Amino acid sequence: MRLSPILLFLLLAAACVPLGTPITSTDTTRQAAPTPGQQTTPAYYADKTLRYQDYIYDPNVRSVQCYVGTSGNTDIFQPPIVPLAQGLPILLEFDVLGTQSQRLTAKLIHCDVDWKPSILTDIQFLDQINEQLITDYRTSVGTKVPYVHYKMQVPRVKLSGNYLLLVQGPGNTPLLSRRLLVYDTNVQLFLQPGPIAAGAERYTLQQLNFGISYAGYPIINPSQELKVILRQNFRWDNAKYNLRPTFVRDAEQRLEYQYFNFENAFPGLSEFRPFDLRSLQVMGVGMLKLDQQAVPKAVLLNPDASRAGEPYTQYPDINGQRLFESREYGNGDTNADYANVTFQLHAEQAAPGPVYVIGQLTDWQLREEFRLSYDATTQFYTTTVLLKQGYYNYIYATQTPQGANSVMWEGSHQETENQYDLLVYYRPPGTRADLLIGYQSVDVNKR
Repeated sequence: MRLSPILLFLLLAAACVPLGTPITSTDTTRQAAPTPGQQTTPAYYADKTLRYQDYIYDPNVRSVQCYVGTSGNTDIFQPPIVPLAQGLPILLEFDVLGTQSQRLTAKLIHCDVDWKPSILTDIQFLDQINEQLITDYRTSVGTKVPYVHYKMQVPRVKLSGNYLLLVQGPGNTPLLSRRLLVYDTNVQLFLQPGPIAAGAERYTLQQLNFGISYAGYPIINPSQELKVILRQNFRWDNAKYNLRPTFVRDAEQRLEYQYFNFENAFPGLSEFRPFDLRSLQVMGVGMLKLDQQAVPKAVLLNPDASRAGEPYTQYPDINGQRLFESREYGNGDTNADYANVTFQLHAEQAAPGPVYVIGQLTDWQLREEFRLSYDATTQFYTTTVLLKQGYYNYIYATQTPQGANSVMWEGSHQETENQYDLLVYYRPPGTRADLLIGYQSVDVNKR
């Protein structure tokens, strides 16, 4: 994600000073603050079965970032998506709680379009041995919660497509996995916002129309053989799959996708909720109380409430992402400390399903440690999570049979700024791999 200098300035201006004076009251949370590594239910981490998705398998692994390294200050906002002829590397960073470093290795797994391992051998997509020892690591400095910060550069590959980066600890125990995308430019894509035909949906939904021009690239039956995926804010949990073209223009060698029943429409939601944890000495945006004497330090966030039915409010956000930084000591990699952060959401009655905090801080998953508990007496949902110093975006979601539903807490507006990207896959006849032959992203309502 590229931030213009103006947007970056607005973000920093809205997110930091002026800040208040610290509050050292010990009454900072509605529940006892958990200790590092113990604030999650064991069930989430007990099963070490490899999952071909963004996942954390060890409760001590924290603050995972996977992004495209650039020369600017917005590196971490560039998701791990690179062209096959990449000039910039994909970088992975993460913390492991504790004082001792470990021997960690990483490898790549080539996957099909549906994120199942392909039958390719390592030599078919990689020019080096598929096991990389992570040698770039440093211990935290001056933090109440000790950790080791790891960093690595992902090796370049020879084929476009889906890749799973797997980090393993001693005994080849999985620690974390990340999805990476490498694309080619065999087809030309046209992705743009489209109008909602009629009805109340035109005020709440955002529709993306797109086309695929395959002139000069041999595809026998493009309407059936091309597989497309449409995503909002780089999320996989609510992506649109199995979209079929509405118009096939053989003469122009072009497919068009312009739907009328909301097949390619997303709820716009509202701008993401922020909180600023970059300082643990003074109060940042979104903070209500700060206990500096607690170990780890404890932060109580401002009470949130449902925004459903409220008018749209414009303010700069980072589309659910987060960055790590220490305003006192500068280097967020090893100087940023961890704090127990308590979220609180007001609701007059319990929701029809479990309620979670979601965003990049949860890998866009309904993770158990981010599940809120409801107190009918206080009419508040709360949960406490160990988080690294930084600037965060988040929203709330209720678990439903159809997946995470955020509309009931966040409302939905077509004016909201969101990012969308389009992935186009193709498996040439006689080959054994799904290639990512086209990629494009677009900002809707970009400020």
